[in-house]
Amino acid sequence: MAGASESSSGPLHTPQPAPLPGPTDRVVYAIGDIHGRADLLARLHGMILSDAARRGRRAAVAVHLGDYVDRGRESRAVLDRLTDDPLPGLQTAFLCGNHDAWMRAFLDDPEAGRGWLVNGGRETLASYGIPSVSTDPSLRELRRLRADLGAAMPAAHRDFLDGLQLTWREGDYLFVHAGVRPGVPLARQDPDDLINIRQPFLASQSRFDGALVVHGHTIVNTPQVHDNRIALDTGAYATGRLTALVIDGAEISILQT
Repeated sequence: MAGASESSSGPLHTPQPAPLPGPTDRVVYAIGDIHGRADLLARLHGMILSDAARRGRRAAVAVHLGDYVDRGRESRAVLDRLTDDPLPGLQTAFLCGNHDAWMRAFLDDPEAGRGWLVNGGRETLASYGIPSVSTDPSLRELRRLRADLGAAMPAAHRDFLDGLQLTWREGDYLFVHAGVRPGVPLARQDPDDLINIRQPFLASQSRFDGALVVHGHTIVNTPQVHDNRIALDTGAYATGRLTALVIDGAEISILQT
């Protein structure tokens, strides 16, 4: 594909024509779903710092696409890293994933934990030293878990979850966790779609108000570049492959653990 290259051992699947040109004023790194894999995140951040150094003194921004917690065993360590200037010299942006939103909702409403616990929340609680509960916890148990998590969670983690953004824009690229609803102007997108949508977004051939959407949320075997979107969730918690897209002018490449 014209304008694309590889910076890792994994293939770059490009079923559609080359994407729109990227921003020319700085390098952009977009990082897919992390899901509690602090080990992979540390490795990928190191790769990003090395890549940025190789490109010289050009300004750079790292956009994390969300789902920092759940499923993997090191959610607390992921948030520790992300709240401690993980990429010195680079601007950082942090988007909200559906798992991050579930965790945040649980801190306000213990009943929100019913769905969260069966979707990776137990692993997140364990990373904070909180033992798992029954498969069908009572409201009393959920309240206790919320209190335990609130006591165990550093204030910086709570502030991090509170400050997550829904979108990030760089030139012709729109970064979002899950995707957008076709036919709806970008300025009027439903926040629930931005962190949860699969269809009809994945099947759409639309250009989404002229933007190329970079997203995670839906697992793919290899990063996929379509004419209107780029998918970066390579299932890191299960596969060991955490992926970052690199956009440098009209060239895109991949970094992967």
